[in-house]
Amino acid sequence: MILTVDIGNSNIVLGGVQGDDITFEARLRTDATKTSDEYCVDLKMILDVYKVDAKDIEGAIIASVVPQVLNSMQTAIKKLIGKQALVVGPGLKTGLNIRIENPAQTGADLVVGSVAALREHKPPLIVVDMGTATTMIVLDEKGALIGGCICPGVKISLDALTERTALLPGLQLDQPKRAIGRNTIDCMRSGIMMGNACMIDGMVERMEQELGRKTTVIATGGIARFVVPMCKTPIIYDKDLIVKGLAALYRDNKREE
Repeated sequence: MILTVDIGNSNIVLGGVQGDDITFEARLRTDATKTSDEYCVDLKMILDVYKVDAKDIEGAIIASVVPQVLNSMQTAIKKLIGKQALVVGPGLKTGLNIRIENPAQTGADLVVGSVAALREHKPPLIVVDMGTATTMIVLDEKGALIGGCICPGVKISLDALTERTALLPGLQLDQPKRAIGRNTIDCMRSGIMMGNACMIDGMVERMEQELGRKTTVIATGGIARFVVPMCKTPIIYDKDLIVKGLAALYRDNKREE
């Protein structure tokens, strides 16, 4: 089994991949104050919950956008399975042609999502990842990563709205029934949820205009399942995109050793 670890700003998504099957997925809260021992305990408990023996894990791979957590997680994995995890970054072969001004600035999660999307879909593609931030990455007809956009995520928008407005309450991220809200809660829900769906629709339209052709749009991330149904753009929702991409990169790099 391969252990995949995607360290995001809000959550750490763990995956167990056996052959072509994802046997489990789990989430931890990202906490930069935790030590490697604490993360090791967290990992051990999750493996126990899913009845996975650490001895059965042949290796691990990590993608991280939180540098201060990466080192702790690497050490935790080494303590738990006795093997050094691969890390998505310099030195790891991805096969992805990155054609932006500074390729080194490309987030590990964006690389992994692009690699996974290209394995299952014909380019040109737009890969939407809805987490703490909403990122949209464009892959041209040759599969090269040519750029994209980064927008505030749904939860960031909600937090900013409720923290900076004294009279607006908090709310749950439910799908609004209509665009025209009839009370404060419904107005906020419409603006946050439907507003993000409209943003994705509008950005896809503009990106396709710049490309000069239609694209296949793939979405992933914790919030995507709530927003994608409200989009007018045809979007393929793949909650396992990052896990599949990490597992593929692990196998590709181990094969070349």
